[in-house]
Amino acid sequence: MPARHNIDSERELWDAFAESSREKVFDSDPVFCWTQYAGHGPGPEVLGDPASSLELGCGTGRALAHLVRQGVKGTGVDLSPVMVANITERWGPLGARFVCAEVLEHLSTETETYDAVYSIFGAVWFTDPARLLPLIAARLNPGGVLAFSQPPAIPGAYGPQGMYKGGFAGKAMYTYRYSYTPRKWQSLLLKAGFAEADVQILEAPRQDHIGTLLARAVVP
Repeated sequence: MPARHNIDSERELWDAFAESSREKVFDSDPVFCWTQYAGHGPGPEVLGDPASSLELGCGTGRALAHLVRQGVKGTGVDLSPVMVANITERWGPLGARFVCAEVLEHLSTETETYDAVYSIFGAVWFTDPARLLPLIAARLNPGGVLAFSQPPAIPGAYGPQGMYKGGFAGKAMYTYRYSYTPRKWQSLLLKAGFAEADVQILEAPRQDHIGTLLARAVVP
């Protein structure tokens, strides 16, 4: 397991991403899609019918904005203050709430509970699941749902994986991603206190393209 790296350095990485995606935030409409392919795969029905939701690593905020438009009380957490400022300006008028925080710290100190917690290529991909998943389970209401998506693991490459931003030249900004087989994810979810867990790989819309790992778990 990698040592916890400097959170300020990681925040700088995500601030850079926020700056590069500013146009996408302000020039796009709310949309909810689990996969990296527009219009492909299931939508928010994976979450059931929640009255409240928490998105971990909410990025551009478009998924949360979609839920809020449907009447769901929505909160998003993101590490980047630049991103949180942008999406609060863009989606805050809809009633969406955004918090700038590191997810482990936020879940450890937050007392609010939710019907659904989710992450779309977000913080679940970038946070040690042994620490994160039990904290999520504790923030879910009885019968609450956790769902998350990310790229499937490259065969034979499992566990924490280091990732540099912007290639291999320049300032060393990096983070870790966590990749496992569906079976291992299921085991981690059940160990964290979920009563049931389903993890699958959704095929890409084109043959030989990268699919999407989609997990759904329910607390008792």
